[in-house]
Amino acid sequence: MSKPEFVYVIYIETTPEKLWEALTSSEFSRRYWFGTELKTDWKVGSPFALIMDGTTTDTGKILEVDRPRRLSYTFKHEIDDKMRDEQPTKVVFHLEPHGKLVKLTLTHEGFAEGSKLLEGISKGWPAILSSLKSLLETGTALAVPLSALEIEGAS
Repeated sequence: MSKPEFVYVIYIETTPEKLWEALTSSEFSRRYWFGTELKTDWKVGSPFALIMDGTTTDTGKILEVDRPRRLSYTFKHEIDDKMRDEQPTKVVFHLEPHGKLVKLTLTHEGFAEGSKLLEGISKGWPAILSSLKSLLETGTALAVPLSALEIEGAS
């Protein structure tokens, strides 16, 4: 059985250091990630949590921190019943400078066949990273409605 993967590549006019800060700072994440806070100390082996409106939505463990080039953590959804029972997956951010741009490659992998989580992140990550790009390049995050990200048949 093959493991489906999600790969998303985006070019952002910024520096690797500013992009790293945006990916690892709750101050930034709240602005582009629907108010989501990142809770961790960013040390390998430490717990990781995404918190939205006081509720922990996703958890994991930090796997790799190579500032400002590579960041990875495990990812387990905690809210929706259909996704909560799925195995933890792995998120990897790879940052590569290209002149005035940074190529950000996000890989999310380790999904089981028929994963509802894969369906969810396939809608979520493009919206999150597009909002991040807008925030870094213009100073304003995108106002993507959460309803655009809802998964059919979830809950």
